[in-house]
Amino acid sequence: MTHTVVISGVGPGLGESLARRFVAEGCRVALLARTASFIEGLADDLGAGVVAVRTDLTNSNDIEAAFETVRSELGPVDVLVNHASGGSWKGVREVSLDEFEHAWQVGARAGLQCSQEALDDMLGDEEGQGGEGGTILFTGATSSIRGRGGAAAFSSAKFAVRGLAESMAREFGPRGVHVAHVVIDGGILPPGREVENPEEYLDPDAIADSYWHLVQQDESAWTLELDLRPHVEEF
Repeated sequence: MTHTVVISGVGPGLGESLARRFVAEGCRVALLARTASFIEGLADDLGAGVVAVRTDLTNSNDIEAAFETVRSELGPVDVLVNHASGGSWKGVREVSLDEFEHAWQVGARAGLQCSQEALDDMLGDEEGQGGEGGTILFTGATSSIRGRGGAAAFSSAKFAVRGLAESMAREFGPRGVHVAHVVIDGGILPPGREVENPEEYLDPDAIADSYWHLVQQDESAWTLELDLRPHVEEF
């Protein structure tokens, strides 16, 4: 089956690896991000069946227009990866209200609206006609399950994303939509530079393999939360 995939929040690293993995599996892929130059270059590199859609994920009109573009160019969406996140690395007394709100807009709010758009395709009309189900994946972090000091905005937004994913899984799983939350519990190998101890990092291509596995899972054994970490990390 050929999937139409939307990845929101694509940048160098894991976002790029996800795009390349889905394209390698024959999927049509839409790349959503605010920085047009990167996603346009990546789309050109990946070739036919890949579109770059410049999208400010804090802007509701941008998100709505992006999904209209995807449907027009690639067809109905049946896989969504809510990958975007953000947040200033500041503690409770230093973070501004605008910075705090921005983290929630990029993570939980955009994740909700992108999911609403995708669910329109996955579920069909009010009578359930036209929809064939699908997969919605959320990228989480260590901060999704354990608040980090000095990261009030990022941690709280990641907790919200996890709660949203769990709520959606219970609401839409019975209707044929697999919703899963992926905890990236560790640092990801940075693109374009060497690190001192690479074995302490997760390989973005290996993470992308796990995302594809979630898309392929049989509905009799769906994963709700997948926890990924380097083998050298202490639990």
